[in-house]
Amino acid sequence: MNGELLDKAGLDILPDLLISLGVGLLIGLERERNPASRAGLRTFGLVGSFGAICALLAGQLASPWIIAAGLLIVGAMMIAAYRMHPDEVDPGTTSVVALLLCFAYGAMITLGYREPAVIMAILTTLLLYFKPELQSLSRSMTRADLNSILQFAVLSLVILPILPNKDMGPYAALNPAQIWWMVVLISGVSLCGYAALRFFGQQRGAPLLGFFGGLASSTATTLIFSRHARSQAGLAPLALVVILIANMIVPLRLGMLTAVVQPGALPAVLPVLGGGLLAGAIISFVAWRQLGSRDGLPELELRNPTELRTAITFGLVYGVVLLCSAALSDYAGTAGLYVVALISGLTDVDAITLSSLHLFGQDKLSAGEAATAILIAMLANLGFKLGIISVVGGRALMRGALAGFLGLAGGSLAGWVLLRIL
Repeated sequence: MNGELLDKAGLDILPDLLISLGVGLLIGLERERNPASRAGLRTFGLVGSFGAICALLAGQLASPWIIAAGLLIVGAMMIAAYRMHPDEVDPGTTSVVALLLCFAYGAMITLGYREPAVIMAILTTLLLYFKPELQSLSRSMTRADLNSILQFAVLSLVILPILPNKDMGPYAALNPAQIWWMVVLISGVSLCGYAALRFFGQQRGAPLLGFFGGLASSTATTLIFSRHARSQAGLAPLALVVILIANMIVPLRLGMLTAVVQPGALPAVLPVLGGGLLAGAIISFVAWRQLGSRDGLPELELRNPTELRTAITFGLVYGVVLLCSAALSDYAGTAGLYVVALISGLTDVDAITLSSLHLFGQDKLSAGEAATAILIAMLANLGFKLGIISVVGGRALMRGALAGFLGLAGGSLAGWVLLRIL
């Protein structure tokens, strides 16, 4: 690192100094809006530059203590400013920490960590700027909401790192770390939908309710609104729109999973998912426009998607599907995998999707075969949900859903046929 800084001893160091100044001005621009802050635009800009210069001197003189001394000086300066002019409303801790971070980002830029420093500076500014919204969000959170966040933290930051990352079991199909990573991924997507419902509220209309309900759980959304449609006959048209939108989101959800897990499979999978998404969007829009009254949506009560029991259940299901897919694929070829897709897709399309993508990543399955397995699972899942609607919601709701589901299935099939032709 010292050699790198010595190479920058001339004007080559100027871009880093300017970026450090810019980072300080960015954070200071937000702090300037706060009347209680003892540091504003100019102070933050100067402190960012000060951090960069301290890091430069520390490298040139091989004296790392210069950075620590500079940080202590800035901290002491801000604490003294607030002690001399105290504010009963704002104790100033946020501005003190922000100024220290500004110094540190300036030092990071000079030390060669330009991109992380700039990214963190932008995130710091966002945190400072959205203080009212964050406070409002925090106050509106229930104990159940906090439990969801803490449980997701346990799933992703406690359990995942300690699991062994190696293939084991029959056909070397089971990798505990990879299986749990899929659990974290599915829980995270579901948690986003769950949090969005809590943040935006559930009375903002069928489109939002269907969209976020589909992200959280399309099956649960279908079941709950089928029940509402049966208990309140006048709610059936609105419930149908929510159900259609929630199931239209399934291809989008699967596309997101594919992009994260195996982006190499996207060219083959996107026609199937995109066709279903496009057809579902058109049908849902038409159904929405045909509604007379759009009021009176009931609350959508969803279970916490990050409960340990729910996560373990999905992990077990995914592990079984993964093992069965590998075994039947080895024993009966792709036909065996398609049987697994048909059976498992009835209740959970995520598990077979991830399993197919896993086999694709191991070169045991082509991208086209993975797309076919996902299509079969989607069709089976639509059939299962149509059965739920018929039993729980009644035949009238089922007839309305049938047209929408056939359109969604037809769009996916058209994409699959196009893929085969090309």
